[in-house]
Amino acid sequence: MIGVMANPTEEHIVREFFELFKTPWEFYRVGRCYDIVLCAGGSKPEQVTAKLLLLYAGAKTDSDATRNVQVEPQRKGARLSLLGKPFPIYGNVITFSHGASILTEDGSGKPAVYVHQSGEKVFARIGYDLFREIQNLLITGQPAENAAIPTLDLHIEFLRDLITCSGIPLVEIPPVPDGYPFIACLTHDLDHASIRRHRFDHTILGFLYRATLGSVIKVARGRFSLEKLFTNIAAVAKLPFIYLGLARDIWYDFDHYVELEKGKPSTFFVIPFENRPGCSSKGRTPSARATRYDVSHIAGKIPRLISAGCEIGLHGIDAWFEGSKGREESRRISEISTTATLGVRMHWLYSDERSPSVLEEAGFSYDSTVGYNDTVGYRAGTVQVFKPLPATRLLELPMHVMDTALFYPGRLGLSETEAWKWMSPLFDNATHYGGVLTINWHDRSIAPERLWGNFYIGLLDELTARGAWFSTAAQAVSWFRKRRSAVFEKVNDEGDRLWVNVVAETTDDLPGFRLRFHRPRTLSTLGDATIGLGEKYTDCAFNGSIDIRLPN
Repeated sequence: MIGVMANPTEEHIVREFFELFKTPWEFYRVGRCYDIVLCAGGSKPEQVTAKLLLLYAGAKTDSDATRNVQVEPQRKGARLSLLGKPFPIYGNVITFSHGASILTEDGSGKPAVYVHQSGEKVFARIGYDLFREIQNLLITGQPAENAAIPTLDLHIEFLRDLITCSGIPLVEIPPVPDGYPFIACLTHDLDHASIRRHRFDHTILGFLYRATLGSVIKVARGRFSLEKLFTNIAAVAKLPFIYLGLARDIWYDFDHYVELEKGKPSTFFVIPFENRPGCSSKGRTPSARATRYDVSHIAGKIPRLISAGCEIGLHGIDAWFEGSKGREESRRISEISTTATLGVRMHWLYSDERSPSVLEEAGFSYDSTVGYNDTVGYRAGTVQVFKPLPATRLLELPMHVMDTALFYPGRLGLSETEAWKWMSPLFDNATHYGGVLTINWHDRSIAPERLWGNFYIGLLDELTARGAWFSTAAQAVSWFRKRRSAVFEKVNDEGDRLWVNVVAETTDDLPGFRLRFHRPRTLSTLGDATIGLGEKYTDCAFNGSIDIRLPN
């Protein structure tokens, strides 16, 4: 059991952190004995006794002088290295004159953690404020230059290793569905569901350029095949016949995803009203944000998508800043799809700090807007579904990969070969940390002039080979909501055994959980660079409740 001492104003942050690091904990109670006490937010642990005392602070504390911890000057933000892994800190940071080499500052090489062992008791002083870092990640998010780093998950991994390398066993429910290493969530934003509805606007002019001269330039640079060039030229030649209704609309074929995904469910986020650019708190948004279709124009496609196990969600226009608009847009989708609209992703990824509360007021179960327009990776620093701090019920399914971010000039502008190199660490992180990898492939991305369908098929093949559980956005969120329901009713150390009792909601249509038992490691590993290596754990599958005794 972890006893947590924190600033009372950070209570909601602490609670959310321990929903992500699902392990037994409680707020520190005087007179209660704890194996681990975690202090942050200016708490004073002088009278605390525990096998492991963890003190997080990005400034000098009274305890530093008491314990003879030699603190270097404070600074704002730092790039740390956790055994070679980049580990950015966004708030105040201090380093120490002497410390452990497991966490160091880039450049200076100075340690950002000090460890002192006395008998079987360990004191670890970490030079940043954990819960302020979590707050920053979940509210502000990471800048694009750090997008590839799952920083929040590294905070969890580092804390877990501090515990087990102090000789203390640990149980947790990792974000890993039983039977699978991670969740793959396939999503599609429907922005241009019909080329026929575009006449001499910026969208069609961009299409004509990219399908002709743009394609020729890409072929000359070795970034496009001749086959794709001829496909695009043929699509341009066919355009007059499409407008006359004599040829098939090349963009009205987004339901082809059903064949490409071969029974794997996905989520389609659909625009509720055409020709609405939307508004913001500062006034009207750019006219280019308005679409030339709405959900009524694709009504004939929806039954096929639903029968294939797909979900229809809202691609919101104004839902992000006004609850009444969110309810109006949600009703519009539900009326046409004849299914409940559970989730939303905002068009152009519009959001602000108020958005979670506004979307919750509008009745949504989840949002999937947190992500990047211009790169791929972890805006909130995590592979997990989380509860935005202003919300009480709404959950956030972060978006990690968007096709336009990968391939568009002015964004990453990658070739397909280069894009695979960017994707590889995301696959590896999903396998390592679990959680969910959320991919967004737009409606027209499998059609001329983009022709990104083969790359998408490759993504599906890689996710399948890695054993992912494919789910709709609503299913992924439901699994995480089910995990959040789990409560550690009992965790008793009986010497040679650990008695654990967990109670959670039971649902037959979602995978179960794993109860993971991390064996303690030797105390000598904490002060050197072997932390995080050679970890041993045992997984026990369960669904609903488990009452088990695990050998220490």
